Amino acid sequence: MNSKILLDDKKIEIILHRLCCQMVERHGDFSNTVLVGLQPRGTLLLDRLKLMLSGMKVMNLKTGKLDTTFFRDDFRRKEEPLNARSTEMNVALEGRDVILIDDVLFTGRSIRSALTAIDSYGRPKSIELLVLIDRRFSRHLPIQPDYLGAQIDALQGDKVRVVWNEDPIKNIVYLEKQNA
Repeated sequence: MNSKILLDDKKIEIILHRLCCQMVERHGDFSNTVLVGLQPRGTLLLDRLKLMLSGMKVMNLKTGKLDTTFFRDDFRRKEEPLNARSTEMNVALEGRDVILIDDVLFTGRSIRSALTAIDSYGRPKSIELLVLIDRRFSRHLPIQPDYLGAQIDALQGDKVRVVWNEDPIKNIVYLEKQNA
């Protein structure tokens, strides 16, 4: 596979700042809003957004981490057993505005499973979707993001990979192209 850098750390930082500004514009002080990162990679994006929002003086931030393993439509179709991650939902979602957070929107199936899983924690007032990368021509379900970092046109078989590092200047989004 050939790898190509799509977004370097500087571009990612600008995108994250823009996404935070858009959320603040819509949700104000976040008093009725919960940010929910989808395990595993959406939680890494959630952590960076939380840090940036706290730097923007957002104090009422409520967050959760949601594992959707057992809500997936392919749960029983895999040969090997799936490894579930932990769900950390310390706030009731009843009547709240929820923002689901994931790194890459591909087929939409993970988001569909998250919508099913979220019902276990109450009936939200509204649900929005924030993604860093949208692979727009690969959707299996009619799901679109409300907050979008960047759109990537990738061929079937190509992989979009987000690499988060402890050192913030090494965060990168790659496109791994299949060899022709």
